[in-house]
Amino acid sequence: MRRVNAVREHPLFQEYYERLLELETDRRFCRHQMEHLLDTARIAYIRNLEEQLGIEKELIYTAALLHDIGKSLQYEKQIPHELASAEIAEKILHSLPEGCTFTEEEIRQILTAVRGHRKAHSNMEPLEKLLYESDKKSRLCYACLAEKECNWPETKKNKEIDR
Repeated sequence: MRRVNAVREHPLFQEYYERLLELETDRRFCRHQMEHLLDTARIAYIRNLEEQLGIEKELIYTAALLHDIGKSLQYEKQIPHELASAEIAEKILHSLPEGCTFTEEEIRQILTAVRGHRKAHSNMEPLEKLLYESDKKSRLCYACLAEKECNWPETKKNKEIDR
């Protein structure tokens, strides 16, 4: 998990993550903090093992860590966070220290997953689909006190314990 920790410790990740924490301090609805990022990663990894998808653990965790990193830009500049997150992720992934780098194909897969984590579509790549589905399953809508006020469509809300 050396590469995952290099992403988490990267100054650009830390900068955007801290800004997101500030912006969501008083948010009643789902937050996009480390708990959510790691819940998404862990659910995805469990599904990867159960379904024998063969996706490398570090790719799953890296995509999950990065999928909401641009959320502050959605709040502040109305840039869709999947696009902002992919842009920030690309900068991070291309500037990791030696010994912690990803191949160009791994970067492409991670960026595709980050860009595609909000909307399902036909021909989703395996990591992209896994991240999309796991991101939704990480939400505890069935236990959320603000669920009735949430503007998420009912079809996206997680209403049962799955993993």
